[in-house]
Amino acid sequence: MPTHTKKKMSLRARRRRGAEMLEFTLTLLPMLAMIFVLLDVAWGVFVKSTLQYAVRAGTRRGVTITGTQATAAGACLTEIVKGVVQTNSMGLLRGTAGLAAIKVNYLKPPAPGSTAAATDVSTQTNGNQPLNIIQVSVQNYSLAALAPRIYSWHQAADKSATIINAAAADMIEPSRDVPCIGVAP
Repeated sequence: MPTHTKKKMSLRARRRRGAEMLEFTLTLLPMLAMIFVLLDVAWGVFVKSTLQYAVRAGTRRGVTITGTQATAAGACLTEIVKGVVQTNSMGLLRGTAGLAAIKVNYLKPPAPGSTAAATDVSTQTNGNQPLNIIQVSVQNYSLAALAPRIYSWHQAADKSATIINAAAADMIEPSRDVPCIGVAP
């Protein structure tokens, strides 16, 4: 091959290398942005589903526990339910701050055929009577973003947390052995 042709090819190869670097740079930033958005959304979905599972497990424990089981555990119904939620939250609700986010309410359903709302009986000593409703919730859980959200070059990055709530409710099963209610909510 003549030297003139070799020089042309090496010049073309150098130009192509520069174009490849430019294309890589121009695609890398949008790709990283999409990956961070995907991770942030996936993290939020994971946390929401974990908290929803935890409150459902707490509700299920609350509707089935008996007074004998509560006495053996050395706690009342509300404390047991909060402990179950905290245990099933995969560390998201650890410590006293996590425990404070868990609420347990007891509701008395309206009479059959009535359109009235359920009555909150959480502060009554017999609020956990069979056929009442136990509602377990995690309220105002603050989830920090994994990466700051950038909406515009003219605004500061948004680092605000996302507030997540989860709730579950069920009717307390009939029992002759009703546990103590404890301090609710």
